[in-house]
Amino acid sequence: MRTSATPQSLGWLLLPALLVLALFLGSVVLLFFNAFWTRDGFSLVYFRQIVERPDYHEVFLRTVSISVVVALASAVLAYPIAWLLWRLPRWRNLLLVVVLVPWLVSLVVRTYGWLVILGPKGFLNEALRWVGAIQSPLPLIFNDLGVVIGLTHVLMPFAVIATLSVLLQIDTRLEEASESLGASGLATWRRVVLPLSLPGVFTGIGITFLTSMGAIVTPILLGGLRQKMAGTQIYQEVVYNFNMSKASTWALCLLLLSGLGLVVLRALEGALVPKADR
Repeated sequence: MRTSATPQSLGWLLLPALLVLALFLGSVVLLFFNAFWTRDGFSLVYFRQIVERPDYHEVFLRTVSISVVVALASAVLAYPIAWLLWRLPRWRNLLLVVVLVPWLVSLVVRTYGWLVILGPKGFLNEALRWVGAIQSPLPLIFNDLGVVIGLTHVLMPFAVIATLSVLLQIDTRLEEASESLGASGLATWRRVVLPLSLPGVFTGIGITFLTSMGAIVTPILLGGLRQKMAGTQIYQEVVYNFNMSKASTWALCLLLLSGLGLVVLRALEGALVPKADR
């Protein structure tokens, strides 16, 4: 026998959500407070440092450029995988497990795996040296290239899931209609499937871009301490310098920069995605 939920029971069910929301809002308030309030009272000293110091400008520029490259690389590499999962419904669950298995492994372990592959004496350099393609090791880690490779590998499953979720909503009768009108398989994909799947592609780009902007572990291990990103700078201020005000200032600037990036991405999506698909 079914019983209707009482207002009291609904209140208890909403309590965890309200608790999470309160913690989130409290952390945001604390972030703003620490950014504008130092030991000496209200101050904009750290904001002035970020505006005036060229090395800080370089950190933000590196963060944005790496995040954009990772987001685009993830989208390009994820699309064929998502398309394959869409086209093979019998094998979809098995292939989806293969895509999601890396999430079951620690991020640190996966990043160290790239150290083994890309290091000066790693598998890739030793293989190229063995075939005579190179004489000295290629610099594949402790630079921006290593960070891009590592972050792309870590974040690409997000782009796969986002693209696949939209591909699964496409009516296959649209492809049949296109082919019945004489369009080739490539023309059908270019004129029908690709435009309809662009919302999922842009969603994946947004997720990978935002995650890359705040990445810490992969940039530290594959980029080194000299190739700083905004996330590693915040980590350094909290863990090593114990300067919460400066870390909050960096985090606030990173938040604003990420929001600006989403605005640009949304404008680009609005220009490329047909209105009927949004």
